[in-house]
Amino acid sequence: MEIPVIVGAGLVVIGVGMGIGRIGGSAMEAIARQPEAYGKIQTAMLIAAALIEGIGFAALFAVN
Repeated sequence: MEIPVIVGAGLVVIGVGMGIGRIGGSAMEAIARQPEAYGKIQTAMLIAAALIEGIGFAALFAVN
């Protein structure tokens, strides 16, 4: 593997981590504001996190 490919893969992993972290933080904030909407918020958070992680995996496999 060449250096630019390795750096690109690292940026993908960092981006995915930041994205999932922001989703989790925003979900916790939303649940704190509206505890009765916990189920809907959690479901939306898990779907969004799974989509971001899936795109991250796809990007890492495309690097090879």
